[in-house]
Amino acid sequence: MKILMVLTSHDQLGDTGKKTGFWLEEFAAPYYAFIDAGADVTLVSPKGGQPPLDPKSDEPDAQTDATRRFAQDTQAQSALADTFPLGEVDPYDFDAVFYPGGHGPLWDLAEDVDSKTIIEAFYAANKPVAAVCHAPGVFKNVKSPDGDSIVKGKKVTGFTNSEEEAVGLTDVVPFLVEDMLKANGGEYSKGPDWGSYVVEDGHLITGQNPASSEAAAEALIKRLQQEESA
Repeated sequence: MKILMVLTSHDQLGDTGKKTGFWLEEFAAPYYAFIDAGADVTLVSPKGGQPPLDPKSDEPDAQTDATRRFAQDTQAQSALADTFPLGEVDPYDFDAVFYPGGHGPLWDLAEDVDSKTIIEAFYAANKPVAAVCHAPGVFKNVKSPDGDSIVKGKKVTGFTNSEEEAVGLTDVVPFLVEDMLKANGGEYSKGPDWGSYVVEDGHLITGQNPASSEAAAEALIKRLQQEESA
């Protein structure tokens, strides 16, 4: 299994003067799920190099087994510090793509032409496309082969309006993930705020929030294994 993980390069939380980036748990838990399943993982970002980490995701109350494992894993830290530029990636070299969230993707990956091209290529080839928390925002401008939004008529989830309100960023983010998915024709559903909730529709896999990151990764692995055995 060759899995592409796409991280944000954006580090500014709107005009608040605060930092953002990717959410550590949403990278670490899927990364180790993939590694432990024997997958070959390639890390990329729009600018290449070290993606910015949302500092809130590195605070003590945000730690999980996966983030603690990452803190001791110099090999993973080295790989993360040297991501490949997104524009240099050939999607045909990979079996699946996974997007960790954090607020950063709402600013860069949601508008990034290379990201759009990669998702459209994976989707058209019936390869699994997975995104968790804010990362379903990357589907904003992505089209399916018939020209409709990739989420039109698809069961999807993503960071809820109420979760965004709880973190006080409703008026800071460029758009709300829940609203965008609905506006693009997605059949949006959600679980309880901050609980694990993953939706699969064909080869499109979405998770609601940080707690959903490992389950979303496991759903992607299971789909790849099913396809391999078929």
